[in-house]
Amino acid sequence: MKMYLRIILALAGVVFILGGLGTVKGLQIRELIAQNESFTPAPQAVTVATAQMTQWEKTLSAVGSLEAVQGMLVSAEMSGKVDQIAFKAGSWVAAGRLLLQQDVSEERAALRAADSRARLAGKELQRAKQLNNENVVTASVLDEKEAEYEQAVAEMEQIKAVIAKKTIRAPFAGRLGIRLVDQGQVLESGQAIVSLQSMDPIFVNFTLPQQTIHHLETGLVVRAHPTANKAVFVSGRLSALNPDVDPGTRNIQVQATLTNADERLRPGMFVRVSVLLPEPEPVLTIPVTAVLHAPYSDSVFVVDGGTEASDPAAPVLRQTFVQLGEKRGDFIAVRDGLQAGETVVSTGVFRLRNGMPVTVDNRLSPEFELTPQPENA
Repeated sequence: MKMYLRIILALAGVVFILGGLGTVKGLQIRELIAQNESFTPAPQAVTVATAQMTQWEKTLSAVGSLEAVQGMLVSAEMSGKVDQIAFKAGSWVAAGRLLLQQDVSEERAALRAADSRARLAGKELQRAKQLNNENVVTASVLDEKEAEYEQAVAEMEQIKAVIAKKTIRAPFAGRLGIRLVDQGQVLESGQAIVSLQSMDPIFVNFTLPQQTIHHLETGLVVRAHPTANKAVFVSGRLSALNPDVDPGTRNIQVQATLTNADERLRPGMFVRVSVLLPEPEPVLTIPVTAVLHAPYSDSVFVVDGGTEASDPAAPVLRQTFVQLGEKRGDFIAVRDGLQAGETVVSTGVFRLRNGMPVTVDNRLSPEFELTPQPENA
């Protein structure tokens, strides 16, 4: 009996101790929960920017192909051996500059003979005219001498034409390409010698949808961007519109003339083209880095309250979904979801959440530009 009493007392003591420990731990957990509920995280420092209404140039964009105003493959008109190459590959030549001389030794010899015959025929014609005036020879003899003289002159002109065809000159001023023939080579009729392209100005050909026809007129400013950097461009003017629309694509063919004094553009290159329309477009803009991109929608974090030093309210974030438009430089247009004058977080939006308290600190805010020019661009 005494042993059972001892066991019961021991069990009661263990239960009492465990109960006391449980009570203490419960009080501690309750205190931790209360502290956690009353805990306010430190505000996150953010940089901000203001959504602003601005005027953007309204443009029509396309991809165009460059074409020389005048360009050709200079080729041989007649077969013959190359006697002289008078140009340097890649050089600029003036109109009429000698490029290549084919062997014309036979033609020059024939020309001298033809010239002698023509001079003799001319003297005989003069004598015939004098004798005809004295009624010594008949009119038929005079006509025969005139025909012989004209035939001799025509023969001489024909030989001169052959020499001219074998004396190949630049038909217009431009930049030469790579030489395609060698000294002493026998050329066939039509064989290419060198590419010749006029470089300044230069055409750019592109197409635009038929819906844009009412915006288009000759004289509009056109910018061609040969690189990915939109700040680098070559200016020109819209110079021609096709009178018809392609029935297959419903696009209209457009041509612009660009200045190309530094020859940065070359025929055959593809460039991005922007046609500037006369009327500017009002847009609401924010920095590109203010947008949090997600598969379901794009959003920005609007800062409510406390953005001014005189405002005692603590600033907090409000996540707002937006519809975006065109991107230019460091800015992007907002079509819907944001009002002009609202303040948005401009950087580091991936680490933010809705309702988060923040402090505004723009000391490290980057400079946002419409036409940025990075040093390594």
